[in-house]
Amino acid sequence: MQDRITQLFKAIADPTRREIFHALVIASSALSITQISNQFEISRQGVTKHIKTLEDAGLIHLNKKGREQFCSANAKPLKEINSWVQFYEQFWDDSLDHLDNYLNHKTS
Repeated sequence: MQDRITQLFKAIADPTRREIFHALVIASSALSITQISNQFEISRQGVTKHIKTLEDAGLIHLNKKGREQFCSANAKPLKEINSWVQFYEQFWDDSLDHLDNYLNHKTS
């Protein structure tokens, strides 16, 4: 599971990849690599590399139609990150509750 989480964090760590993913989510339909590339001031090859990283993490799907490849967003893998973060959120909530209890009993 850690490798999966690492892939996802790597994919969303880069601001350009987050913007590409966001554009696909907002579009709520498949966009061609050309359409995506036109939204950024980087080369098509650069956009393609970002798309590959997002695809490897399972955050987008590629479908080829004729000469063009179309990308669509898949937000489901983000649930894995959410679950991972929730574990630590619960840890910190519990730790702060324990600290609060300790401080309240100490001053009583």
